[in-house]
Amino acid sequence: MPLPGFSGRALLFALATAAPLAAQSHRLGTITFPNSGPRAAQRPFIRGVLLLHSFEYADAAEAFRKAQRVAPGFALAYWGEAMTRTHPVWNEQDADSARAILARLAPTPEARSARAGTPRERGYLEAVELLYGDGSKPRRDTLYSAAMGRLAAAYPSDLEARAFYALSLLGLSQGTRNVPAYMRAGALAEDVLRRNPDHPGAAHYIIHAFDDPAHAPLGLPAARAYSKIAPGASHAQHMTSHIFVALGMWDETVDANLAALGPNRPAWTPNHVSAWLDYAYLQQGRTAEARRLLENVRGNLGNPPRRYARLFLQTMRAHYLVASERWADSSVAWEVDTTGTGPVPQAMDAFALGYAALRRGDRAAADEGLRRLGVLAARPPAADDDDDNPQVVTILETELRGALRAADGRADEAMTLLREAAAVEDTMAVAFGPPDVVKPPHELLGELLLAQGKPAAAQQEFVRALTLAPRRAASLLGLARAATAAGDAPVADQARADLRAIWHPADQDLPGLAEIARPSAQAR
Repeated sequence: MPLPGFSGRALLFALATAAPLAAQSHRLGTITFPNSGPRAAQRPFIRGVLLLHSFEYADAAEAFRKAQRVAPGFALAYWGEAMTRTHPVWNEQDADSARAILARLAPTPEARSARAGTPRERGYLEAVELLYGDGSKPRRDTLYSAAMGRLAAAYPSDLEARAFYALSLLGLSQGTRNVPAYMRAGALAEDVLRRNPDHPGAAHYIIHAFDDPAHAPLGLPAARAYSKIAPGASHAQHMTSHIFVALGMWDETVDANLAALGPNRPAWTPNHVSAWLDYAYLQQGRTAEARRLLENVRGNLGNPPRRYARLFLQTMRAHYLVASERWADSSVAWEVDTTGTGPVPQAMDAFALGYAALRRGDRAAADEGLRRLGVLAARPPAADDDDDNPQVVTILETELRGALRAADGRADEAMTLLREAAAVEDTMAVAFGPPDVVKPPHELLGELLLAQGKPAAAQQEFVRALTLAPRRAASLLGLARAATAAGDAPVADQARADLRAIWHPADQDLPGLAEIARPSAQAR
């Protein structure tokens, strides 16, 4: 039935404008968003909302501007463009730009509200006014979320209000994972998806709500669905890998990010698609493919080098060095400008270069890596750090110090430091995607315990590491070795079987391939 305040004709028209768009080969999903705008503005408006749900912000803003050109007084077209200036999951917001967009509709909130065609549309405008009103970002986000909750309750048939309310809950914790809020958001989005199985926002927000190892199985159906709902959105193709990485589904992660890169397979994209693809290649044992992608990214930094391109080069090189264990790889000599890239990517870079230097016997370079980490750890937070977690820097600095102590024969001190790092990691909210802590401390601790002849204790650490990062190759290999040495053949055999499945496309010269092929009795 029509939503309150709308005629049956308006509802039917909204459905009619959405259906042809959904039928296109590069479809974005299907939504119902009745509104008082003129017929000629409906197609770009609906397209803008669909793109907004898939975080295709630039294209969404252009679609909303097209609707404005058709209908300069269409209030929701300005609401939509203003909404492209806030990115809740990424903790990004350009309030000044959004206020300027709203001012093009009318100079004051009261005047803008008067341009809304119905009470429901006024509800959307009132919510966005709170989002970009006075006060700090956390306060404005909270007020906006409460307003969207009221709007969703007032119009229970409005799936858009319900979907945007779910998204607002994901943004309340300012870029970190507040599990209760995330679970509420996931439940709301699941309700939307049940009522409209072709809703891109519902599938998208379910994935964000559940993209940690503990909850990822709940998001797997949405991940399977989202790429088919919105094949025309690159982000929808990548987004499925949030669940796949959390579950250690490396083949699916590779396929998802190759699809997100598109048929031309550009070497670098402005988002993190290449970084996630490279990490998945490394888990699959496709070290040569990962190295080629890393080289391609280096060759496409831009002139001058783009900030985010440099950031991804730092993080990708860090993961490459640690996962491949090619400690003397020529990439260690690359000069990468770290200016403005934030403390976490700089710390990942410093740790990986320092740890690689330690492993190849270059103590001076290892000490330099520790010095860099110490400077980053002592640095006070800056306004441009985005949502970088200072605990990551602390963990990496502590880990490298521990590794250096172990190299000096001070095993007890090393163990204490690595346990400190692991304890800090255990207090952190679970993050999604390739780990910022480029060498998970439980994994490193397990390796040290195994080297000390304590396989049972090492086995426990590898199990913990795999709880936080399922099917991570290095942790599985460590578990197989520790369980074998401890005489736990069933666990060792299962770890080897898991690795054989993961490494089915691996390079033939990958270290460890022959080892996992042996039965437990022969592997000890």
